Amino acid sequence: MTTRLLSALALSAAVAAVLTGCVSTGASTDVSDGLVIGTTDPVTSLDPAGAWDRGSYTVQTQLYQHLLTYPAGGTATSPEVAESCDFTDGTHYVCRIRDGLTFSNGDALTAKDVVFSFERQVGIGSENGPGSLLANMASVAADGDEVTFTLEQANDQTFPYVLASMAGAIVDSSVFSKTKVHADDGVVGSGPYALQQSADGGATIALTANEEYDGTAPESSSVTIKQYTKSADLKLAVQEGDADVAYRQLTPTEVTSLSEDDGLQRVQGSSGEVRFLGFNLDTMPGDDTAQKTAIRQAVAATVDRAAIAKDVYQGTYAPAYSIVPSDFTGATDAFQTEYDGADPAAILEEAGVHTPVALPIEYTTDHYGSGSDDEYALIEQQLEDTGLFTVDLQSASWDTYVGNVGKGEYPVFQLGFFQDYPDASSYLTPAYGSEDVNLLANHFDDRTVQQLVASQAVEPDAAARTEQIEQIQQDTAESVPLIPLLAGQENVIGQKSLTGLTKSVDASGEFRIWEIGRS
Repeated sequence: MTTRLLSALALSAAVAAVLTGCVSTGASTDVSDGLVIGTTDPVTSLDPAGAWDRGSYTVQTQLYQHLLTYPAGGTATSPEVAESCDFTDGTHYVCRIRDGLTFSNGDALTAKDVVFSFERQVGIGSENGPGSLLANMASVAADGDEVTFTLEQANDQTFPYVLASMAGAIVDSSVFSKTKVHADDGVVGSGPYALQQSADGGATIALTANEEYDGTAPESSSVTIKQYTKSADLKLAVQEGDADVAYRQLTPTEVTSLSEDDGLQRVQGSSGEVRFLGFNLDTMPGDDTAQKTAIRQAVAATVDRAAIAKDVYQGTYAPAYSIVPSDFTGATDAFQTEYDGADPAAILEEAGVHTPVALPIEYTTDHYGSGSDDEYALIEQQLEDTGLFTVDLQSASWDTYVGNVGKGEYPVFQLGFFQDYPDASSYLTPAYGSEDVNLLANHFDDRTVQQLVASQAVEPDAAARTEQIEQIQQDTAESVPLIPLLAGQENVIGQKSLTGLTKSVDASGEFRIWEIGRS
């Protein structure tokens, strides 16, 4: 099971890191009166080469800049460390570095640091890090203030997104080792905040405004990010004012309860997570390909996503009708269009499927939250209420489940994707790509779709690429190798007195703590 698989499936089994020491890389600030962000996400590493999980990304986003980033509310990249980035030909992507950028320790940020950061990411190749996102980078070199990336595959339309991802964070070449992951008690970046202190084994991380930052100063001059072991403790902390913000992971019931508190405000944004029901096209029920397809289509026509989102998750998830999140370029509601009003009984009868169909479904009890039991109990009920299915519902703990998914052990199974970057390819490639990139181990082998998946990733014409993305969704809604169920929503709960909370989350996946202040 590769790190790439763990990340792409939102399967980061991040282990809380041993973050030690007390450091000062920015102005010394008393954080006792600063902003307190509560979360249940552990932090693996503050070094961009050492972590590929949400807890680490939350902190890293505040510490580092990238060549490209996302404007608030947008999913198209825009320059940050770079003044501009463009293809000069199919295999060369050139970025011009802005003048006057400085790391929080006062060192100048130059093209040399950019090259160092990318070569280091690939060279270290940590199994916990995002270096594999740079697989298409053949080399990187600097000439003055220009950095040229030479690509293995020409016209890679996802490469700008990779530069804005966790793999593209720029570090100080005078501070970081080229061959080893840096200890957290000395990381240096050029982002809006600098690391001031890490304590309690990494459960408490203090940040202070980076005085060398070239952008707009953060709304709060100091921030403490505090990890809570249980979501109930996080809920209590924000209720009692011990935390100003609760960010990841409250239960649906806790979110609903806090939303009714007059002293708090709730902001919701796309998390980029999509959960779905996957099928092993070889081992699932059905006597032949036509029957197996009909069974999948009948399930797609039966499952009531809106009921799952409302009754199980109380609106903290939304119905999903594509593997591509609805606010991404090219997204469609292909499954809703294809199956709205469809008769599952007629679909099965036409293919000669004898009913009821014995359908084994496996899910994991402890990775996607406490709602999984209720979610799959409701799916079982929905299917069996038609009289067309008898469901054999089985579950396993994550440590067992993840290995079995990777080996293709389950005929029908629960899974989820989370973006590496806010582009359709981040979902289409692992879901529907050729065998070497498809991460579901489900024997999907539709050459037409696989060719479209490969083509859209290198199609420079934006309109043509969008058409290809839309076609992939239509084709796979008809063949149904998987059924999208739920789209994740990032729920942020904050004190009523806070400002900027609505700007803190969007479809980019970044959490912009620097936007949050007090009225």
